Amino acid sequence: MPRPAFALSEAQIDSFIHDGYVRIDGAFARDVADACRAILWRATGCSPDDPTTWTRAVVRIGELSLPPFLQATNTAVLHAAFDALVGVERWLPRGGLGTFPIRFPSDEDPGDCGWHVDASFGSDASDFLDWRLNVASKGRALLMLFLFSDAGEDDAPTRLRVGSHLTIARRLAPHGERGLALRDLASTGFEESAHLPEALATGPAGTVYLCHPFLVHAGQPLRSNRHQPRFLAQPPLLPRGELDPTRADETACPVERAIRLALE
Repeated sequence: MPRPAFALSEAQIDSFIHDGYVRIDGAFARDVADACRAILWRATGCSPDDPTTWTRAVVRIGELSLPPFLQATNTAVLHAAFDALVGVERWLPRGGLGTFPIRFPSDEDPGDCGWHVDASFGSDASDFLDWRLNVASKGRALLMLFLFSDAGEDDAPTRLRVGSHLTIARRLAPHGERGLALRDLASTGFEESAHLPEALATGPAGTVYLCHPFLVHAGQPLRSNRHQPRFLAQPPLLPRGELDPTRADETACPVERAIRLALE
């Protein structure tokens, strides 16, 4: 049987299971990234031509569903990758993108660069530290990082702890369906993954990192000697129905297989 167009390779899938992420180059076109970035500039209230308007270390923009953002998330390349990692018809198409932590050159501490994982349910709680995760990753199939500007090593790329999704799965397993609140997970400072190697989510605009929902990651400040802000979206991919890490047959998707690997 011929390999489907845009399908992930077995090596990429194996890397996702063991490392917790896969980089998709050229996931969407540069002209789409440029159009999105122009919209984001307007949303920040800052001028790309006047650095005196760049008065904050980070500006956060919420969900945007304008056509360029729909184009960015609905490419054949990404849909094929979603199918490969989550399963055909097991994920929900996105109607937009968000949130956008836009980092500006600054000497100030942005206050949001600690190691963490993203919660996936319980968002009705008033304190986001009470939002929760469980070992089945209820409510989240993937963490995604969309690069809307070029990101080199000095452009505040997101830091990724390679293989940390396995340590988080093991922490969550004893707590069943209820799982743990973010404050409980953060109580150790994620020290159990501190020994793991660190990767940087670098790449040209149009690159997307598809990450396991349990991957420990962190932002970082954009140094004041840089000349341009860093534009990124970090939306979830939502599952259609529930993931099941106990699914032990050939229908288990790589997200589930990674959790099962952690618990063996």
